[in-house]
Parts: sequence; C-alpha cells; structure tokens
Amino acid sequence: MSKCKYVCTNGIQCHHHSENDSNLCYWHNDELKQETNLTHLLEQRAKDNFPMSGFQLRKANLEGINLVHGGHKEGYKLIHADLYRANLKEAHLFGCNLTGTSLMKADLRYANLHCAKLDSCNLLGVRLEGARLEGATWGKEIIQEKMAREAKTQAEKMDYWQQSEEIYRNLRKASEQAGLFETSGHFFEREMVMRRYLMPMFSSKRFYSKVVDIFCGYGERPIRVVMFSLLAIITFGLLYAGIGVHDGEEVLKWRANYTFSENIMQLLTCLYFSVVTFTTLGYGDLTPFGLSRFLAAIEAFIGSFTLALFVVVFVKKMTR
Repeated sequence: MSKCKYVCTNGIQCHHHSENDSNLCYWHNDELKQETNLTHLLEQRAKDNFPMSGFQLRKANLEGINLVHGGHKEGYKLIHADLYRANLKEAHLFGCNLTGTSLMKADLRYANLHCAKLDSCNLLGVRLEGARLEGATWGKEIIQEKMAREAKTQAEKMDYWQQSEEIYRNLRKASEQAGLFETSGHFFEREMVMRRYLMPMFSSKRFYSKVVDIFCGYGERPIRVVMFSLLAIITFGLLYAGIGVHDGEEVLKWRANYTFSENIMQLLTCLYFSVVTFTTLGYGDLTPFGLSRFLAAIEAFIGSFTLALFVVVFVKKMTR
C-alpha cells in the first residue's frame, strides 16, 4: 500500500494499492473493482485508520469482510459510499458507521449489523434475510421519504412514497425474522403511513387510514387509545358540568353563585358520571336529562368502541 500523490475530490489525501495518473484515487474512481484481494485491501484500509468516505464499491465482492473495530465502542466509518449491488453476504459490520451509504440492492444476507449506523442510507431492494439487526439505528426517516416531501411534482412524490413503502415493508419483514418485534412494529406503522400517502387525497380510504393512525398508530401505539379516552372523559365531564345532571332531586352543574370549592366538587362529580358513562358501567346514582342525555349516549358509544379498540391493540402488542 503506497501513499497516493493525488488528492481526492473530497479533499482527503488517500492511500491505495498503486499510483496512477488519475486525479481520483483508487477508492474514489467509479470503475468496477473486481480484484480478488479487494476484501483484504478494504480491511487493511480500515485498520490503518485512513478515511473511508465516498468510496465507490458498486457490485464489489466483499463477502465475509470484517470491518469490526475491535476494542472500540465505535466501529469503522464507511460513510457516503456506493455499495450498489455489492456482495456483503456474511459480512462482519458490528458497530460499523454506514451513514449516507447507498446499499441499494446490496446483498447483506446473514451479515452482522449489530449496532450499525444506517442513517440516511439508500435501502431500496437491500437483502437482509438472516441478518443480525439488534441495536442498529435507522434514523428518523429513510431518504426516499425525505425526497418525497421535497419533490416538486406529484409524479415524483408518488414514486418516492412507493419506494418508501417497499423499503419499510422489507425492513419490517427483516426485523420480524430477527425477532425484533418492537422495531418491526415501528416499520409497520411507517409502511402504513406511506401506503396512506399513495391513496387519493380526499378518498374515504385515506380518511379512514388517517383516523386509525390518530387513534392507535395502526395498532402500534396503545398509549394513544388511553390518551384519547382520558381526553374524551374530561371533555364530556366539562360538558356535563355546564349542562347539568340529576343527583336525585338536585341538579349538579357549575354555578356562578357557588364558591370555588363547591364548583370543584360539582365538577368532580360530573367527571365521575363521565367515567361511568364512558365505561358503560351505568350505576344509576346520577342520571342525565335534556341535552345531557344526548351527550351521554354519544359518550357511551365512543367508550364501548374505544375500550374494544384498546383490548385489540394491547393484545396485539403483548402477544408478539
């Protein structure tokens, strides 16, 4: 390995296997690299702690490569590289930083990606069957999703949304196979969001999909059901306090001539009535009248539906 007398396009002086007359170093030129010792060369490059940014390794055969940075918390950085259709089967990439790298249609079957950083990677068509994915970070969103938001035309947006749905579906399946059900649930939720974006803007299917997302995150967020239940109980409780409910012969409601503590007690009682109505317990100690009857009917219907939804979502999460 001799020192390159040229500087790469990114301003970093490089090392490669031989000097040449090109302005680009060996690792940054876009020619196909088919050397039989390519895996060894890249491993040595990493061990020598030389920069590995923007490497052009499309269709490279790197099967079984070992880029584990032994004895260090952070792995080697192979960032913003082009690994299109690269063979990385059974590669050892524990903790490897692959931020911004194109892994489009790369073969990562049975690779060790434990704790790898895969933020902003192009993951379209990547093969992950049997890969170890524990602790891998994927970023807040994939690059196709970001590009869809920035696209100028509707056709471009739809194309990127479709790619995003495909990627999230692939990641969901790979995570399920690896036993990472929490991660799989996240990818399933994102997959469904991408699918919703592909639906016509004002269609009933898109509206229904959005409602399901708001209520429970497509079955992945039971906490949303709980928060909605609390919001509904408090909202109806305040309405009962304004309209009034019967407690025997007495009408319980917020009154301007009551003291603050008296009004608080009235409000708490109305919240109690809201709880028993929402949960359809119906003790009968308090009864609605007038407009509050209509509100109680609506709340009972919402409550029965929400409680059933919570059971379905909770069981789905706990029985994976």
